[in-house]
Amino acid sequence: MKSQLAFFKDLSLKNKIAVNEPKMRIPTSPFQVMVNKEIADHIRSWRFVVLIVLITLTFIASMYVSLSNIGAAINNTNDPDHVFLYLKLLTTTDNTIPPFHVFLSFLGPLLGIALGFDAINSEQNSGTLTRILAQPVYRDNLLLAKFVGGLVVVSTLFITLVLLMMGGGLLLTGVRIEPQELVRILAFGAITILYVGFWLSLAILMSVRFRQAATSALTAIGVWIFFTVFYQMVVNLIVRAFLPDPNLLNQAEIISYNDIILNILRIAPNQLYTDATTTLLMPSVRSLGPITMEQMAGAVPAPLPFKESLMIVWPQLSGLLAATVACFALCYYLFMRREIRS
Repeated sequence: MKSQLAFFKDLSLKNKIAVNEPKMRIPTSPFQVMVNKEIADHIRSWRFVVLIVLITLTFIASMYVSLSNIGAAINNTNDPDHVFLYLKLLTTTDNTIPPFHVFLSFLGPLLGIALGFDAINSEQNSGTLTRILAQPVYRDNLLLAKFVGGLVVVSTLFITLVLLMMGGGLLLTGVRIEPQELVRILAFGAITILYVGFWLSLAILMSVRFRQAATSALTAIGVWIFFTVFYQMVVNLIVRAFLPDPNLLNQAEIISYNDIILNILRIAPNQLYTDATTTLLMPSVRSLGPITMEQMAGAVPAPLPFKESLMIVWPQLSGLLAATVACFALCYYLFMRREIRS
């Protein structure tokens, strides 16, 4: 009996010790720690708060204008897309303000640039870059954590906006969303994240290339302004200087002339994003370039399936992805060869 009592006492004592002991934590990789730190820094910064407020106000204004004009858009039987209520919420406007996807082509680059223009040079100027790399971490982990942390924040933002749009449309209209609309809206969110990711990688590249944060920010903004405002004018001037007058060409030559201009314009990331989002949010779009009357003969004005729309914009998606990878690869090359102790 005494031995049994001693056994139970020892067992209860061990249980108490086990309860009072702190639980063993699973070791966290240095990369995950740096990503969590970058996400926290972005969320706590004032510039991120200002951009979030700006994009949210733009979203609310666009949704208000769309809901005010959604009745006329749905009742317009001449429009093949009038049956897609939730897609109309993103594309309908009364010409007072642009639709939401057009706004994002302007505000998305600012978000990406703001999250990455001082990613590396601020660490080096404050002296923390040498301390971080003195720890048992790899250089590429630091650079990748800067990019992944910003991309996670951007992804969370736009996924939240998409869910708010669908939830608000459901509450205000009472119409359930169709599966094709859901897939197209999710694809629109993914393309927007990819588009902002390109500008984020470009901003990090400028941060690696230039020592001062102001120089990297102004260079990235200058690239954005060039592609947004001046690139189309420069292309038109150059093409008109080397190609004949369009008024003297026949129909086939005019189509070839316009194809050349469009292909040159698609070097700009904002043009790729506009083409991709317009095709996905407007299922009746069948071509992104000029077509002849013979090609239009027999065509039924009906919405395309999602797979067909995706095939149309696949070159645009590949171009955005390739540009993002190229910027990050060049950034990786420069950062790995950079002297950080000076």
